[in-house]
Amino acid sequence: MSLPIAPNPAIAPLTTETPTGEPVIILDDVTVRYRVPRERIRTFKEFAIRRLQGRLQFQDLLALDHVSLEVRKGEVFGLIGPNGAGKTTLLRLVARVMRPTSGRVWVKGRVAPLLAMGAGFHPELTGRENVFLNGALLGYTRRQIEEHFEWIVDFAEMWDFIDAPLRTYSSGMVARLGFAVATAIMPDILIVDEVLSVGDIAFQEKSAARIREFREAGATILLVSHSMGAVKRMCDRVAWLDHGKVVNIGVVDKLINDYVLSNFTSF
Repeated sequence: MSLPIAPNPAIAPLTTETPTGEPVIILDDVTVRYRVPRERIRTFKEFAIRRLQGRLQFQDLLALDHVSLEVRKGEVFGLIGPNGAGKTTLLRLVARVMRPTSGRVWVKGRVAPLLAMGAGFHPELTGRENVFLNGALLGYTRRQIEEHFEWIVDFAEMWDFIDAPLRTYSSGMVARLGFAVATAIMPDILIVDEVLSVGDIAFQEKSAARIREFREAGATILLVSHSMGAVKRMCDRVAWLDHGKVVNIGVVDKLINDYVLSNFTSF
């Protein structure tokens, strides 16, 4: 059963007290290592030839470097840091999209990931068809999608375009539809990667209100955003990542102030 939409989606600050519920996400000494060619290779053919000739040289890149953290039930937990810090890689681990090179990732409950705008959508299918496709990828049954279809389209404000091909949509329209599908049924854990920065102000506020409803109903939110204002308004605790390492984990205001100050002093 989906949660009702608040009639007034204005953003209001959440409490900054740390939830005391049981851990639902645990990363224990997690490392993710990628092997990439040292030289830039433009085509797969060039890659195959170099590989057969033994002329490929690789280097290891650490996306995450011995990361340990816990997220508790009912918590809105933010991840901040510069591009390439490892935030999205961490979200992919929690979403079970990938596995760590070493260490342990433990997740309890059903996860609804919003990892990338339009992920799981097909550009040649209509919005209606993509609702069913994306819903199936998220683990919904066809009956669940049918029961929530009108709510999804209403929330995304897409009735005028729902039968048009997705390739005709703007990036904001795709983000709205993806968010509506992922949040039609309350998951145990909702993963949000920058979706709140997409679309107009009204939809950003409505998305924030929806996430707040989930939080108040006991869901756990894992949020990545470059908007420090959104993190301050919505998160209970924050982890600061940089070059794959956890710099600090703590209460929102102090950690964000430290993060902003570090960026300022680095210039």
